Amino acid sequence: MIARLGRLLSAVFAKTAPDPFVLAVLLTLATAALAFFFGSFPDATPGTARLTAIVDAWRGPNGIWRFLAFGMQMCLILVTGHALAESRPVRAIIRGLAGSPKSAGGAAAMIGIVAMGFGLINWGLGLIVGALLARDVARALESRGVPAHGPLLAAAGYAGMLVWHGGLSGSAPIYMTRAEQAAAVLPAETIAQLGDSAAIPLDRTVFSPLNLFVTGGVLLLVPALLMLLTPRQASHITPMPAEDDLFEDPPLPIRSLPDFLERSPVIPWALALFLGWALYRFGSTGPAGQPWWRAALSIGPNEINMAMLALGLVAHGSVRSYVGSAERGARGCAGIILQFPLYAGIMGMLATSGLIASFSNWVAATATANNLPLLTFVSAGVVNLFVPSGGGQWAIQGPIALGAGQRLGVPPEKMVMAVAYGDQLTNMLQPFWALPLLAITGVKARDIVGYTAILMLVAGAWMALGLFLF
Repeated sequence: MIARLGRLLSAVFAKTAPDPFVLAVLLTLATAALAFFFGSFPDATPGTARLTAIVDAWRGPNGIWRFLAFGMQMCLILVTGHALAESRPVRAIIRGLAGSPKSAGGAAAMIGIVAMGFGLINWGLGLIVGALLARDVARALESRGVPAHGPLLAAAGYAGMLVWHGGLSGSAPIYMTRAEQAAAVLPAETIAQLGDSAAIPLDRTVFSPLNLFVTGGVLLLVPALLMLLTPRQASHITPMPAEDDLFEDPPLPIRSLPDFLERSPVIPWALALFLGWALYRFGSTGPAGQPWWRAALSIGPNEINMAMLALGLVAHGSVRSYVGSAERGARGCAGIILQFPLYAGIMGMLATSGLIASFSNWVAATATANNLPLLTFVSAGVVNLFVPSGGGQWAIQGPIALGAGQRLGVPPEKMVMAVAYGDQLTNMLQPFWALPLLAITGVKARDIVGYTAILMLVAGAWMALGLFLF
């Protein structure tokens, strides 16, 4: 019944939801209309026409171009994670794991836990590792005559997107570790309102008791669910389509100096060592007497991308291999590149028109300190269906959530995680980020959504419990 509901919801979204870029344009127009009719524009120059103030807010320094650095950081999270997942050492680990399951249920559970584990490190890494592992496990089981349901294995490989926003590449937590990073995404009035609370180290978000409870519980629940969902009857089993290995580059002879430089490990190792030195300097240049792990709790997207880039370069061992993998990963950045300027423009209009404060006041007036995190969690899940980007969603919803939390006395770190959990939850219905996985496994989106919908319902109940208890 639940699987049928998942397929029904997927079919409804497939028929009614336009491309995310179209939705970003529609959200831009809707925000402009709201600002025109309900905005107060407290800082506008006297005598400026309302429509002119809206256009100026959209095009100004806090408008469409504000998120250029932010968008680049999000692209690098995807590209560096994708590239590391395709490297030979990681592929060797995947192949080693692929032969270990003895049953179809155990295989689905193993894929889910591995995909989520890597997803907590980097969501791009978890997505590609999950896809490759699902495909290789299907091949290994088939070679031993064990029937395996391809759509369920692919759904297990997508499970990393159910925990990613509570991990080290989660947009909301990592952008709040330092005030200057938060200021690059959130409007100035939100930062001023938060004051000293604008800097939230990772021990209050990713490594907090709340997130350890929520994410730890999901890591246990999902594998158990995947085992229970494994079909037992042969008539219900659909094999995974046979796919070629997409990422194997045949070795070519070195005939020139450029060939040597592109394929030699000297260049990637040199850059990796330089990146490692830069990371060491980040941890050693903090306040006197501060232990290194304190600095580590303030890492942001730049430091995470530096670490992922260094690991990927070393793992690939050549510039040519790494660049080829990065180019494949960059194909998934099109949505980020096109949509983030529109999200920045939306935030600029919301902030300049005074609508962020109005929305925050309205939420604070209709909620209580006890139910605000749960209401934010649910609303974030709905918003993610239409804005399938954790970074873009945080830019739009973050100021409202933090403002309402400040008025009701809810700690900002709890509001950060409420948005993060809602965003990651409905990835199980939103197939936008599943496209690379579907390409690797050959499975269709409609085939996995019934299973991912069940994971979403159970994980959502657990996340809500965590927000209520903590």
